[in-house]
Amino acid sequence: MDRPFDVLPLPSATLADLDRVRFEHDYLPAAFAPDVLQANDRSIEQRLAVTRMIDTAESAVPTVLGVLVLGNATREFLAGAYIQFLRIAGRDLGDPVVDEMAVEGPVSNLLRRIDDKLESHNRTAGRITAAPREERRSLYPITALQQLVRNAVMHRTYEATHAPVRVYWYDDRIEIGNPGGPFGVVGIENFGQPGVADYRNPNLAEAMRVLGFVQRFGFGLAIARRALAENGNPPLELNVQLSHVTAIVRAAPHP
Repeated sequence: MDRPFDVLPLPSATLADLDRVRFEHDYLPAAFAPDVLQANDRSIEQRLAVTRMIDTAESAVPTVLGVLVLGNATREFLAGAYIQFLRIAGRDLGDPVVDEMAVEGPVSNLLRRIDDKLESHNRTAGRITAAPREERRSLYPITALQQLVRNAVMHRTYEATHAPVRVYWYDDRIEIGNPGGPFGVVGIENFGQPGVADYRNPNLAEAMRVLGFVQRFGFGLAIARRALAENGNPPLELNVQLSHVTAIVRAAPHP
């Protein structure tokens, strides 16, 4: 069986293109128990190979996964491995852009920086009720946005495209789009249905779990939908095409 694209070697990359400190101080302690690491006398190349960050300890060529997780300059090798964020003052793509950022770097930095950007634009409003405390509600539940962005990064195709994940924040909605349509057992007809999941990038998915960005595989959309319902937002909308998927999150009504 052919190997997934995320563990194929990138011949133009070398060990110098991977952040060894990040690997030894962040990734390995998250992936293995301390006693396992202490008892393990493998070389750094062997450890990188076991975690699929390089193809083999002998050749030591970084894989797609290695560049995505540990890369010093990810986009030099995977041009579309970033998130394009736009805050648009209006409801249409042609309206003025008031904030934009190309969020890039290894996946842990990528996701933390987009989290910060999303939180900086979110607004929380209060509502006076008969309850003794004022109710506070955000336009968007951050948990839902995080799940959708992480799903996009995890499931997008990194092969044969320079397109980024796109997060476009309009006045009335947020659209999160990723290149790459349904994969494997997931088709247009059953996309997003409970219990139906497949992984274009299974090793990236595992790395994101190790790093704490994913807790349970296949639950991202369910978590997002529940968070939206609890916050009073309209239901999640999915535009699923063969070449891309767009999740549309509409703002919660004003209290």
